[in-house]
Order: sequence, then C-alpha cells, then structure tokens
Amino acid sequence: MIVVAGESLIDLVPQGTGALAPLSPRPGGGPYNTAVALGRLGSGVAFCSRVSTDGFGEALVGGLRAAGVDTSLVQRGPEPTTLAVATLGADGSAGYGFYAQGSADRLFALPAALPPDARAVAFGTCSLVLEPGASAYEALLRREAQRGTFTLLDPNIRPGLIPDADAYRARFHSWLPHVSLLKVSQEDARWLGGSVEEWLAAGPAAVVLTRGAAGMTVRTRGGGAGVSVPAEAVDVADTIGAGDTVNAALLHRLRAHGALSARASAALPADAWADILAFAARAAAITCSRPGADPPCAAELEP
Repeated sequence: MIVVAGESLIDLVPQGTGALAPLSPRPGGGPYNTAVALGRLGSGVAFCSRVSTDGFGEALVGGLRAAGVDTSLVQRGPEPTTLAVATLGADGSAGYGFYAQGSADRLFALPAALPPDARAVAFGTCSLVLEPGASAYEALLRREAQRGTFTLLDPNIRPGLIPDADAYRARFHSWLPHVSLLKVSQEDARWLGGSVEEWLAAGPAAVVLTRGAAGMTVRTRGGGAGVSVPAEAVDVADTIGAGDTVNAALLHRLRAHGALSARASAALPADAWADILAFAARAAAITCSRPGADPPCAAELEP
C-alpha cells in the first residue's frame, strides 16, 4: 500500500475571465489529488489527513472512496474545509489564494501507526507549512523514514502561505535526510534556491525535476548525467493537478519496477527511469487536457 499524507481542500476555479467570474468548486489539494490519481491508476492507496465534517468535507471523502482510496486513516473534525481560489494564466498555469484560518486539516494529529503493508508515504504542499498540523506531518515523515519506508516529498511551494521564507528553506533542508525521492518543479527549485546536486548530497536517492512543457529529468545519487523525457504535446485546459498526477505516476510505476525503496530506485538503470518518466509525462498531459484536477484512469494510459 502507498499512503498519501497531507491536506485536502476545495479549489474554486474561475469559469470565465474577470475578478467576478463565477467560481466552480472542485476537490483539490496536492496530497488529495495524488491519492485520487493513485487510486485511479489501480495502486493500493490510503489517505492520511484530517477532513471537515461539513458538506465540502463529505464531498472530499466521497471522491476518495469513488477512486478506491482507503479512508481509514482520515481523521474528521467540525472545523471548515480550506478553500483555494485559483487564478488561471493565459497558458493555463494556476495561482492560488487560500482561506485556511481555523480549517480542519490544520489540526491533523500524528497517527499511532500506519498499516503494516504501507510501502511508501508521500508528503507535500500546504500540509508541511500550516501549523500545528505541519509538525505532525513532519513527525510522520521522520518516523516512517526511520522505519525504512520509502518517502516522496513534493514541496509544491505556495509562497503566500509561507510567512518566513528563510525559515521554511531551512526546514526543507532538514527534511532531506528523511526523503527517498524528491520531486520538485523548476519554479519551486528557483524559489528554494538550491541545486539538484546539493539535494542529492543531503539524502534523497533520486530527484525528479519537472520543467512544464520542457518535460522532466531525474538524477540519482551517483548516477551521472541523469535521464530526461519530453513533455507530451496536448491542448492545455489548465495545469491544476498536473504535478500531483506526476507524483502518483512516479510511485505507481516505481512499484511496477519493484523499486519502492531508496536503494532500488537509486540503482534503476536509465531505461527503467525513462519508462517511469514517460509514464508520468503521459499521465500529466491527460490531466492538463481537462479542467481542474482530473487525473487519468489506468485504461487511459494503455498503449
């Protein structure tokens, strides 16, 4: 089983142009999207989070179950669901403003244990920023890494939620010894101010750098120049959920290669990584072709 730990929320996506364009509510949140994508791909997956009991929270839990995601690790609370108001650029890229004060997901508590068959845990986005939940997710990352569980981190930076950029960057570096696979966008890499070489030296077995329309690259510890694949050409509706789909596709395909361990992923040959990245690029392209975070099912990725 793959566990995805982090927030769920409601994306309010504009249906048109202008500040007062109607907003359409869509299930979202980076970890939530990753869990749904894994479920649609056919991976055994559980979502570990705290979700509101309000109407939006019920819809979020319903979306997980519809995708085949195990919800036994989902904590519930009466606080409201976080809202993210999306703004879309001419190229379909998305920016966000958040309404997260006092929301349910911020009160996540460290679970006593994950299921014994948990092979990997994925982390990222707002859940590692907003306290007090952020400290609980960080404790889960450190605990599971100590147990030898494969860990994926996608920081998925939301600058508007980070009050002290330098403190966050220092905290990010403190996570790296506990991370098996770091997935970071080119935009986030610039904001973080580090380099792939520095991050690999700090702990991860592999770093996947996504570059939007330019594709993606993986570098492994001691693996030389790395492997790159192009993006798949597609008519872009928007990019909401594309990076989350990449996270899910990487984990799903690594599992298919028997490489859900730091040692195995670092030792994968170039042709295996090329297959994994190409699969992730195909999955992300389908997500980009549809409005909102709507990742593909396994059948859509068959040759």
